[in-house]
Amino acid sequence: MEGDFMNYLNALAPYTLYKEICEGDYFVDKTIMIEEVLNELSAANKYICVTRPRRFGKTVMAHMLTAFLEKGVDSGSIFADLNIGKSSCYEKHLNKHDVIFIDFSNMPWNCDSYQTYINFVGKKISDDLEAEYPECGIIPEAGPWEALDRVFSRTGKQFVFIMDEWDSMFHNKLFSKDDQAKFLQFLRLLLKSKGYVELAYMTGILPIAKYSSGSELNMFVEYNMATSIKYSEYFGFTEEETAELYERYVSLEETPHFDFESLREWYNGYQTANGDRIFNPRAVICALSSNQIQSYWTGSGPYDEIFYYIKNNIAEVREDLVRMVAGEAISVRIQNYAAVSMDLETKDEIFSAMVVYGFLSYYDGRVSIPNRELMQKFEDVLTNKNMGYISKLALESDRMLAATLNGDTKEMERILSFAHDTEIPILNYNDEGDLAALVNLVYLSARNEYRIEREDRAGKGFADFLFYPLNPKKDCIILELKVDRNPDDAIGQIVDKKYALKFRGRLGDESAYTGRILAVGMTYNRDSKEHYCKVIAIR
Repeated sequence: MEGDFMNYLNALAPYTLYKEICEGDYFVDKTIMIEEVLNELSAANKYICVTRPRRFGKTVMAHMLTAFLEKGVDSGSIFADLNIGKSSCYEKHLNKHDVIFIDFSNMPWNCDSYQTYINFVGKKISDDLEAEYPECGIIPEAGPWEALDRVFSRTGKQFVFIMDEWDSMFHNKLFSKDDQAKFLQFLRLLLKSKGYVELAYMTGILPIAKYSSGSELNMFVEYNMATSIKYSEYFGFTEEETAELYERYVSLEETPHFDFESLREWYNGYQTANGDRIFNPRAVICALSSNQIQSYWTGSGPYDEIFYYIKNNIAEVREDLVRMVAGEAISVRIQNYAAVSMDLETKDEIFSAMVVYGFLSYYDGRVSIPNRELMQKFEDVLTNKNMGYISKLALESDRMLAATLNGDTKEMERILSFAHDTEIPILNYNDEGDLAALVNLVYLSARNEYRIEREDRAGKGFADFLFYPLNPKKDCIILELKVDRNPDDAIGQIVDKKYALKFRGRLGDESAYTGRILAVGMTYNRDSKEHYCKVIAIR
């Protein structure tokens, strides 16, 4: 049968969708992953599950594998000139396999129960097999695994199963926990210990180990972003790949509206298990295609909202959230938790779930906010009234920036004293690190006008904070912190170590900073429990 008459078996849709991706302006060739997956067959590992956050290319890779392997199409015109075309496995496997591709997020339009949903999936498999192998006498009512067993026993044919969004029903309120348990049994009966399975490749967000209570899916080897090195380079864009895409963007756009550094600031920052940094691929392509840097995070329910994760235990995590907004990484014991599995209460549970869904990046035992796109989400949370004293401090940030630009040190000291009077527990003022966490709160709204860098190299050292104005005509700010010292000491350090060179070095460029350069000294005296500020223009 031709692929365009089939539902799942050697179907036309995955080929068509991947072909469209390949023909796009910002296509990245990751086809060598096909060779790596096929190598698993010789290693006797034919059950593969790749879990990643949303927007990391899971579906694109599933379409790629299907388009290459399935018999129902002729995809040589796509793959011959790509990396996989040079592989020894190319001729052996191109369009040589019966592939059953299932996107479990697709549901019948009138679906009102689990039984309606799973009957829909099972019938499509059986219908395809009956059409392709009429001589086998398939009985659709007997179920899909019975149909597959019959084909295998009579013809010896094996099938590659490629299943996208295996966990979609765990995000759908239509389905109960009992329904989810039945679905796991469906997958077990379909795939486990079956002679007709040549390869099973499955993708999703949620860790399968957390949802398969016993032996249902224990045949799968799972590869996640936090702890698995294998396959890590195929999900997300590397620095080199993104740089090449940016060069393509510059050549295509008559008037490019952003530089590569902006692309890095907004969409880089995730880390693989071996420490490589990767860009969010969907956000990068959206920015390049739209010629605009902005947030392309699109929510599809409560799991895409940060507050959903912390609402059950704000007190446990709010100080850590402030420190992460300050640019720090927080130690955490990563676990296979996800928001749909349980009430999240401990810090480890909450932050582990946020890693699973892509709100946080994880590496070497610590979590952090990956980039500016996600930083906006966290800043919104800090102003939520449920955050208590932290939201009150964050709401003072408009006044703090205005006072700084106007040199109103009395107002700056008032706001800092207000913060101290809240007895905010994250601040012990033992060192400048505690004061830095407060700075990020009281200058929260400044991030709408500035790119704020912590401990950034400048002149002859590292400045505590550099405020780079998004509009180069606006004032630049250098902020230095001291405990039990005089603000003049902080200002002196800014001048003596020539931190201002970080801004002056760009003079003559089209994007040169032409506004004032403000040196800000901010101190706290532990004996008097007073804050002191000084602001001078050094240009």
